Amino acid sequence: MEPVTLEDVAVDFTLEEWTMLNLWQKQLYKEVMQDTLRNLCYIGNKQEHQNIENEYENLWKKLSIVPFFLQ
Repeated sequence: MEPVTLEDVAVDFTLEEWTMLNLWQKQLYKEVMQDTLRNLCYIGNKQEHQNIENEYENLWKKLSIVPFFLQ
């Protein structure tokens, strides 16, 4: 069985899709992604944990480039 990465289970939105989400949908997405990260960290080893954290950070950086008024 191959290791699972955050990228394997993450749902990615395009900028257009992200701007169409309601605030509560964005919050739900963030909560689900945080839970997913915790679960992956729990089942992974320390090296995988660091890789997952980096992927998660990159995901939030990507989402944070969306201007606030479009969120």
